[in-house]
Amino acid sequence: MLKGSYVALVTPFKNNDIDYNALETLIEFQIKNGTDGILLMGTTGESPNIASDERERLLQFCIQKIDKRVKIMVGTGTNNFHQTLSSTKKAVKLGVDYALVITPYYIKPTQKSLYEYFKLIAGEVEIPIVIYNVPGRTGVNMNSETTVKLAKECKNIVGIKEATGDILQASRIVMGTDKNFSVMSGEDALNLPLYAVGCKGTISVTANIIPDKVHRLWALCMDNKWNEARKLHEEMLELNNMMFIETNPIPVKETLAMMGMIDLEIRMPLTLLEEKNRELLRESLIRNKLIKK
Repeated sequence: MLKGSYVALVTPFKNNDIDYNALETLIEFQIKNGTDGILLMGTTGESPNIASDERERLLQFCIQKIDKRVKIMVGTGTNNFHQTLSSTKKAVKLGVDYALVITPYYIKPTQKSLYEYFKLIAGEVEIPIVIYNVPGRTGVNMNSETTVKLAKECKNIVGIKEATGDILQASRIVMGTDKNFSVMSGEDALNLPLYAVGCKGTISVTANIIPDKVHRLWALCMDNKWNEARKLHEEMLELNNMMFIETNPIPVKETLAMMGMIDLEIRMPLTLLEEKNRELLRESLIRNKLIKK
């Protein structure tokens, strides 16, 4: 079953190429600190700005380095059906554990269209599929009724990354699906309340920098240690918010660079943090003892 703390891993660059030394360092940092799974080629990994030949090499490299020590999820969704299907079939051949398929962005499909789109993809591949619902980026929300219908009718649609920020919607999905379907938090600041309504894990940006704490929060909630979990949730709130002071993955890459784990490089159309926000981030990292003054 899909559960636990998954990191939406950044893609480190150096001189406009993928920095494989840094990538290996990030992978080992995650595994050492309790991460249950690694998402590659998600939004945080700047997947729209990675060429197809880079993508294939990166995936092969990561699969080899991870070596089945944790679960692997790969972002395969686009707003083009044939491209999404092709990428998902490649994920099957690579032998990864899950394919993350985003709702088609910009196009604004209807709920009927979303249902048909995901049902058709699920029928064409033999890999567990996780829907990615993030209307703040795509312009469309897959509602709870559509999600529940797909979960009931497509045996290989096994979960959803819920990034709507709508706890009521997440609750309806949990209530409408069986125990084998996993609702995963897509909003780090809401991990605790989402666990409280039955979500089984998170696909986290903040886990890039504090994977041990993100995993521990999940573990405490699963053990019904809610008082300890609430204290840790409060402790993490500032960092969760700082990771979205500007568009993701800008702040998390700046943070990892300040921590000395990657070179500070991001691909257009994203740019580096504004200086005032960089200082706010630096002060936050000092307060949270992730870097020194």
